[in-house]
Amino acid sequence: MSIEYRFIEPLDVLFLRGNQLFGDPGSYGESIIPPRPSVAAGALRSRMLADDRTDLGAFSRNEIDHPTLGTPEHPGSFELAGFYMARRVEGRTEILMPLPADLVVEEEESQGSDNRSRSSLRVGRLSPTAIDLPSSFQLPLLPVLAQEERGKNKGGWWLSQEGWASYLSGEVPTSGQLVNSSELWVQETRIGIGMRSDKRAAEKGNLFSSVAVSLKEAVGFLAAVAGAIPPTEGMLRFGGDGRAAGIEKANVSLPEPDYEAISRAGCCRLVLTSPGLFCEGWRLPGTGSDNRVSLGNVRGRMACACVPRFETISGWDLAKREPKPAQRVVPSGSVYWLDELEAAPGELRKLATSGLWDESCKDDARRAEGFNRVAVAAW
Repeated sequence: MSIEYRFIEPLDVLFLRGNQLFGDPGSYGESIIPPRPSVAAGALRSRMLADDRTDLGAFSRNEIDHPTLGTPEHPGSFELAGFYMARRVEGRTEILMPLPADLVVEEEESQGSDNRSRSSLRVGRLSPTAIDLPSSFQLPLLPVLAQEERGKNKGGWWLSQEGWASYLSGEVPTSGQLVNSSELWVQETRIGIGMRSDKRAAEKGNLFSSVAVSLKEAVGFLAAVAGAIPPTEGMLRFGGDGRAAGIEKANVSLPEPDYEAISRAGCCRLVLTSPGLFCEGWRLPGTGSDNRVSLGNVRGRMACACVPRFETISGWDLAKREPKPAQRVVPSGSVYWLDELEAAPGELRKLATSGLWDESCKDDARRAEGFNRVAVAAW
């Protein structure tokens, strides 16, 4: 499958709204970083329709079947194969990944030769462990952080592309491969005024606040598109209020694990790189009651999982002019350990390319928007 990469760089502050209602007097609208992949999919498809001078009204009524976008009810070949935070460094684009759920960053205090207290970062990793204790956990092994001293988890850290490559290879990233969110963006609160659409005038007493995200210079997003040729230059309407963002071809080389070594080892980790819409809650598609997993030609046993609390997605359906149904999703960064793995290297690569979709868990619209994307990592 041919993948087209585009770097999207905001030219204004962004309103990347979550699932909470806002707009009523006194309400507060938060922003989500990274935004849902559907934000990028919608921006790209809207621009493609505009470039082709498509009648948007007829398209929204399913009267036009676009060559690559299809119709709102039956999406075409367009598929968002990946969506990442990214930055440009010396003419190339590198991705930035939120910490997977099995990594923990802690701050260590140490005493220097001058008797001054200094702090440093320590990266730890949860390991699947058999524990002979009563538990309601449904899998054979529990994710355990084994360390000599207690520590306090520090949030706001991301993996650099180099750190992500180390993670995929089975290594624990170093503190030098971490990037703090303060180096990537700042947030600021903006005041909004409710408007009457019929009169295009301010509605008296309807003030609300929302969080705007201002990305640092050379920081943006990387979109990977399969099944279509997205725009190579110009601008997009991105996020809430359709704020301006530039788009251009990206010079990028994404890290991959050693699929042959993983196949020989007979075990791996599956890491969600976008939120997962699964039919059985947190469990992977194709998982039986005995925890055996069948994903196409990839088979194994789900031995352990590290899954944060559920999130909710919805969105606005432009074609129907109504909210999309609210759905619970498994958060991006969730980790699943598979042992007794039976998979050829090519099948593992295919799984990483196509995502976690099967006949029991099928949603063509959400698939086109980039949900259920996964990376394969060494155990």
